[in-house]
Amino acid sequence: MTTVTLRPWQRAAFDQFQSSDDADYLAVATPGAGKTTFALVCARASLVEQPRTLIVVAPTSHLKVQWSLAAHRLGLQLDPDWSPDAGLARDVHGLVTTYQQIATGNTATKLAGLSAGGFVILDEIHHAGHERAWGDSIRVAFGHADRRLSLSGTPFRSDSVQIPFVRYDTVAEGELAHADYTYGYADALRDGGVVRPVYFPRVDGEMEWTTASGDVFNANFQDELTKDQVSMRMRTALSLEGEWMPAVLAKANDQLRTIRADHGDAGGLVIAIDQEHAQGIARLLRDRFGTPADVVVSDDPMASKKIAEFATNNRPWLVAVRMVSEGVDIPRLRVGVFATTTSTELFFRQAVGRFVRWQAGRAGQKAFVFIPDDPRIRSHAFEIAEERRHVLYPPGTENDDEFEGRLDDQIHPDDEIEQLTLFSVVSSTATAFTHHDHNHDDAVADPEIAADPGLTIDLPTVPTAAGIQPIGSLSVAEIKDDLRTRNAHVAKRLVDMTGWTHGKVQGEMNRLAGVTRVATATTDQLERRLRYSESWLRRLQHG
Repeated sequence: MTTVTLRPWQRAAFDQFQSSDDADYLAVATPGAGKTTFALVCARASLVEQPRTLIVVAPTSHLKVQWSLAAHRLGLQLDPDWSPDAGLARDVHGLVTTYQQIATGNTATKLAGLSAGGFVILDEIHHAGHERAWGDSIRVAFGHADRRLSLSGTPFRSDSVQIPFVRYDTVAEGELAHADYTYGYADALRDGGVVRPVYFPRVDGEMEWTTASGDVFNANFQDELTKDQVSMRMRTALSLEGEWMPAVLAKANDQLRTIRADHGDAGGLVIAIDQEHAQGIARLLRDRFGTPADVVVSDDPMASKKIAEFATNNRPWLVAVRMVSEGVDIPRLRVGVFATTTSTELFFRQAVGRFVRWQAGRAGQKAFVFIPDDPRIRSHAFEIAEERRHVLYPPGTENDDEFEGRLDDQIHPDDEIEQLTLFSVVSSTATAFTHHDHNHDDAVADPEIAADPGLTIDLPTVPTAAGIQPIGSLSVAEIKDDLRTRNAHVAKRLVDMTGWTHGKVQGEMNRLAGVTRVATATTDQLERRLRYSESWLRRLQHG
């Protein structure tokens, strides 16, 4: 039996989900609100009622591991290393995969068999709309699942392709996904102890660049420009060839140092344009400001390990491109720099979500995200700031002019500006930092919700096909990873001792332990395989 204390919104959404007979349910909750816990509690309660396979679809490979660890804490064992070439081990409740993996090869067909009658969690479901193939593949993979629980950190629209398993409402801007339960940033601030208040220091500048035709342009962020010129202005500001970027990093680094005086392990995150840009920013932080910075890029095989290490150490800065913008849980992040040309509202809100995660028991948890004073980015930040102000400042007492008024419709905030490269940066200089309200002493409550018995749920233990798994500090996936590594080490030594091929040694190790495939072996089988193989090795050593 596991006892879980939910936040009020989680309990309300859980009760609604339990009472619904629909196969599909969409919960939209602000980053940091606890969507993962909510979804896993729903899944565990469902598996108690009816044993079935649990499948989680995550946006990235790194988040597969996070989901597996979160599930373990709630008594569910998920395999984050599952592949369509192997079956599912008997000592896990299910698996974690990604949207990209499902769209690869025959994965969707394999998952269709596993998910029939099962329970599926689709994390950040809007990713299924990024490519038509992704949406088509999840329709094939999960069309026969019994329950499909979709999650998103922010409301989303369908520009052209509607995402499977999501209902839509027709609005002025197009088709808006219909959420069964919505818990916004303002709701979370109002409840207290859920998210931090986030502030947006804006930085103007004077940017100068030349086009491919030789024309020279000079503009600040207040000047009205064409769509292409807006893109060039942004890329000029963010270029490491000018002085705008160093000036912003200096301000952000000063802000982080101030926060670290009271919050010693507080961290900062810079979201960069691409890998080259990220590496350059890290060098700038190191060479000009004497502060170390870790860099995380998607093609680094150690990326997930670096993110996990940064989440728990006390290093000051992390520089990344897209992979840290969504879902990654690093509660110590307090300062950010939005230094990317990606300007959609969805991406911006997901990026800001990295800084809002509340840490219980810590007072004064303001977060600061430094942004270019670009009209599109300013518009997105304004919407979030409005939600914050309406909660923190009673009507008639506001003294917050972080944003002096709504922007005009010069540029639609959802335009995806193309990344132009046929131009040259001449110069960029930061000219104004606008940040009026950061001295307010915002009191965000940290309520004691455990005192409310209505928020507590007792969840019976859910056995796997191999029986009830012992609950320890390590998940089944972590234990297996260690056992496979140790098995591989013994196999290498046996190859050296016997002169056999690697395949022949592996086959004999499987035969001794009665294992068909290592990929689908249970923990007990892997332990037995290691034990028998070590015995074989000792006989050779003493023979």
